[in-house]
Amino acid sequence: MKEYTQIELQKIYRARVDRVADWLTQNDIGTAIFIDNEEHREPSLRYLTGHTSDAVLIVFSDGYDVLVPWDEILAGKISISSKMIPFTKYKNSDLSAVKGIMKNNTHAKNMKIDLPPYLTYPKFLKYVDALNDYDCLCRDEGVHKFVTECRMVKDEYEIECTKEACRIGDKIIDKIEKQVKSGKIKTEMDVALLIEKELRLNGCERTGFDTLAAGPSRSFAIHAFPGYTDAAWPADGLSILDFGVVYNGYTSDTTLTIAKGNLSKEQKEQLELVEKAYNECLKLYKPGASIKAACDKAEKIFAAAKRKMPHTLGHGIGLEIHEYPRVSSRNDEKLLFQPGMILTCEPGLYDEKLGGCRWENDVLITETGNEVLSNSRIICL
Repeated sequence: MKEYTQIELQKIYRARVDRVADWLTQNDIGTAIFIDNEEHREPSLRYLTGHTSDAVLIVFSDGYDVLVPWDEILAGKISISSKMIPFTKYKNSDLSAVKGIMKNNTHAKNMKIDLPPYLTYPKFLKYVDALNDYDCLCRDEGVHKFVTECRMVKDEYEIECTKEACRIGDKIIDKIEKQVKSGKIKTEMDVALLIEKELRLNGCERTGFDTLAAGPSRSFAIHAFPGYTDAAWPADGLSILDFGVVYNGYTSDTTLTIAKGNLSKEQKEQLELVEKAYNECLKLYKPGASIKAACDKAEKIFAAAKRKMPHTLGHGIGLEIHEYPRVSSRNDEKLLFQPGMILTCEPGLYDEKLGGCRWENDVLITETGNEVLSNSRIICL
């Protein structure tokens, strides 16, 4: 992956904050508040500053922003903001931090504050009391939704980070395939722990979600519970592995199916259906095309065989494993694929007796079509 200088990163984060400030100005809002803590994780805080967790971020309509981190040493090394004030100055209270900073506010163009829509009602009332000189807003259609929509289309840095996550994920898949064929991997636990080790050896932060490794006796589940056990993996029949790795905050998301031994006619038909749906739907991942139509295509293929896919065809990925938009038949026809979106394509079918099959890769929408970033596959043994 390209190495970004501190100056380049500052420009990237500055551009994101400036977009928020422009939105605030256009919508006649003076200030936006973002809060990340154990009560609610807010990935947009990392998107705007680079800081990983536990902080308050205040963005003003003139583009000035103040970061109030719990871990000021870590924030000093990784975050980018106009000003940083330690959380300890405000007794580790987000309410006190916001009240203290707004008391001396000279950057907001008016007295309207967009508070996070995830605040509980009692907490919102406390903000209203503490900020009695301000007009406190707490709504779904505010700046927080705007930032979520900004995150839908990735910039160059986000694309590079996701590509690196996919590259490392592919490297792990290749190693898994080799160790399965050599007999070194024998259980769900073997493969899950291999992923955990390898991602860290390759500079990743963590898995994007709890790894899901399910042998034939459990692969009927869309998301196996528990995520993995000491059961045989892979064994004769259909086994599933769903995992992602996080690089610089951005996750991959891939699912491979291993078909082992002498499969029944019905199992082979299930594999063929999923493979057909994947190949046909991938053609529809292109700029200007309806996102709904891609999922409709998969559902039509399965319906012709009197089967039904119990989940959407895919979803956006980024700082979160499930980001807007979903690749769903429930979408409005007007929601279109746009260059810069990174979404999964993951048709799947599941049966209690036959087992499950899912094929999932991460797809970047380009100006002319798409680029499949990961190399997950159906492996036949």
